Amino acid sequence: MSQPFPETPFFRGNFAPITFEAEADNLPVRGELPKALQGTLYRNGPNPQFAPRDANHHWFIGDGMVHAFHIADGRVAYRNRWVRTPKWRLEHDARRALFGSWSNPLTSDPSVIGKDGGGSANTNIIWHGNKLLALEEAHLPVALDPETLATEGAWDFAGALKGGKVTAHPKCDPETGEMVFFAYSVGGFFTQTMVYGVTDKTGRVTRLDRFEAPYTSMVHDFLVTRNYVLFPILPLTGSLERATAGKPAFAWEPAKGAYVGVMQRAAAVSTIRWFQCEPCYVFHPMNAYEEDGKIVADVMQYESAPLFPGPDGTPISPRTAGARLTRWTFDLASNSDSFDRAQIDDLSGEFPRLDERFAGLPYRHGYYAAAAGRDLNAEFNILAHLDYTTGTRRIYRLPDGDSTSEPVFVPARQDAPEGDGYLLATIYRAADKRSDLAVFDAASVDRGPIALAELSHRVPHGFHGNWRQA
Repeated sequence: MSQPFPETPFFRGNFAPITFEAEADNLPVRGELPKALQGTLYRNGPNPQFAPRDANHHWFIGDGMVHAFHIADGRVAYRNRWVRTPKWRLEHDARRALFGSWSNPLTSDPSVIGKDGGGSANTNIIWHGNKLLALEEAHLPVALDPETLATEGAWDFAGALKGGKVTAHPKCDPETGEMVFFAYSVGGFFTQTMVYGVTDKTGRVTRLDRFEAPYTSMVHDFLVTRNYVLFPILPLTGSLERATAGKPAFAWEPAKGAYVGVMQRAAAVSTIRWFQCEPCYVFHPMNAYEEDGKIVADVMQYESAPLFPGPDGTPISPRTAGARLTRWTFDLASNSDSFDRAQIDDLSGEFPRLDERFAGLPYRHGYYAAAAGRDLNAEFNILAHLDYTTGTRRIYRLPDGDSTSEPVFVPARQDAPEGDGYLLATIYRAADKRSDLAVFDAASVDRGPIALAELSHRVPHGFHGNWRQA
């Protein structure tokens, strides 16, 4: 018999999972959907099937559930499906959780000891090389049918990555169509070995190299420009010794210092140049580009990693847990191993996005979810648009109690000027305990949604989504 979910923050409100798969062919729409919106918004996030086996459950490790909003001719069809990883199938058949948190063998069921559940595929979802891929950072991507969301299985890039893994945040080069990726701890649990890889626009792996990081870190994301790649090694550390002792597998250790490795994309990994800064953490960058012999990177920077404790399990102060949009500048001609950091915005925010046609290139417009009057970036009640050229910021504040997902930019047409398009986000309506798909004019976010497609159930708080043009 399945057990009830515990009364903990990761299972309350819109963090709580939904227990069903659903589809709706024609959602009610308030307002008018732009005719230019013809395609699908895919969103991914954790939605555990069953109550966890131990108290160390973390929001980051729930089973992946993909939500798809197919938009065509002013109508919206919706479908959601769990990603059927080996872990999901084993637990589905057993009708209970089998794997301990972070796959800890000390808290896993004896029937799965020594088995790899294939991960959760719960973090991101992209379309590349004619495949829809659900990703997380400790395993291979999982391919899904783009229409039905049926799971097709782990994708190892035609055998090139057999037994490997891929980051949840690969970068697609808008000029070449290449996908640039990395992975950490590829030498085993909590090892310092990382991998750097590239596929061409068809999904064929053209490069795969290993290198050693300064220490074992949760490297959730990285940065790519036209000619460079940057690897942030920041002190949210992993430790097998801690995990096997019942302590936090991942913990905040600022004494380790903070590093950013910079490498030319065409160069050998042996040429990585390590820059250093005071301890900080970044889950997500907005973008990075080259300018006058420098690399400029805009990131959501925390003073300390949120949602994780210290090595002994002591909680980190929530006062340092909010991220601010910060510009990192690397002077490649300098002999210094340091780099400049300057805060751009004072809003506490996360999930920064841009017009992806300008990924890795100079750009003008950025978008993100933000929070007002909250220390922890758990739920966001503001959508923000920042114009770097004018320095102006436009915001839309949601009604009290409501919260938004990451915003995804969709251009009005492929040759539209930067910023001419729409922002798509799911909004949780707390009073009604359900969600909307909201469409904003990206240039006038402050005016509120121009269209809302209404669901009768919740889309739980998740991570990332992307648009696939019809």
